[in-house]
Amino acid sequence: MKKEITVGAAELKWDLETGEVLFDGGDVVFFWTSAMETFFDTIREISGTEATDLVLETTGFRQGIVVGEGFRELKNIDASNVVEWISNTYAPAGWGKVEIVEMDIEQYTFTMHIQDDWEFKMNQLNRKGTKGIFVPSHYAGVLTGLFGQNFWYRTIRYQNDEQPYSIVEYYPSDVNVQQNIRELARRQEGQQIRQLEEMVDEKTEMLRKLVRELSSPVIPVLEGIIVVPMIGSYDEDRTEDLINNTLNELPRHKAEFLLLDLTGLNRHISEHTAQLIDKLAAAARLLGTETILVGVSPELAMIITRTMQDLSKFETLQSLQHGIYYALGRSGRSISQKNK
Repeated sequence: MKKEITVGAAELKWDLETGEVLFDGGDVVFFWTSAMETFFDTIREISGTEATDLVLETTGFRQGIVVGEGFRELKNIDASNVVEWISNTYAPAGWGKVEIVEMDIEQYTFTMHIQDDWEFKMNQLNRKGTKGIFVPSHYAGVLTGLFGQNFWYRTIRYQNDEQPYSIVEYYPSDVNVQQNIRELARRQEGQQIRQLEEMVDEKTEMLRKLVRELSSPVIPVLEGIIVVPMIGSYDEDRTEDLINNTLNELPRHKAEFLLLDLTGLNRHISEHTAQLIDKLAAAARLLGTETILVGVSPELAMIITRTMQDLSKFETLQSLQHGIYYALGRSGRSISQKNK
């Protein structure tokens, strides 16, 4: 069973035996607007809003080129009859009312009013307020296919409850969908780089805090005696952390003796490190705490003597154990073995 009807400038044919539907000689498929909404929402859910908008714009534009090129060959569409053709072709296809209200043949600029198109109806189903992308870009592709030069568009006004139709301007332009795709890729790449940089900065700060906590420990070993091991080299940040942490802990532990363990310095003692030791000891002295240097090996002693800072004014001992015994003796205490 075959049916045929002409609506406006479009010929529609149905062959119910083969299931074929033709629109001006081309195969077509009809969809409910709600089905298209589900399709678009699925793309947006998977790809994200920005990528989905670019997909819609690119697809609409490229489909428009196919339509424009096809109708230019079939019906010799040109600037003289494009206004009538646009209106009489797209309305029967369910694309709503569209008309070219302004046209400059010399500049090849067009202004269209687009009203109640399928994309607008689709976006209105759930009142999401999504702006039209596919349909406006489609007409840019149609003009590109018809006239053989690249057109782009600018939406002046979107249809809404207060405005009965959208206003879209079309004009020759160097802008193309390939550029938009590359720009999106660059933006996404830049965004990924920024996210990685933020992650690196965050992890670096966490590591820096952990290093500060581990590199400036204050260890109370006995009543009135605390040990601060110095490890590696000291820059400005580590120096400040060491001094602040140590001076804050001295009063809390009622420290009489501060044992600076230099074992971990190895060859990392410099004039700056020597000045750090002197500065820390002077500040501790103001708090009533005596500083003792421990863990001084013969090699380290030679390095210390070559620095400009004089550390000979401090009591220096070879090991931490000797330092603890020394501090106990100075405070009138000793360690003795408990009788069984």
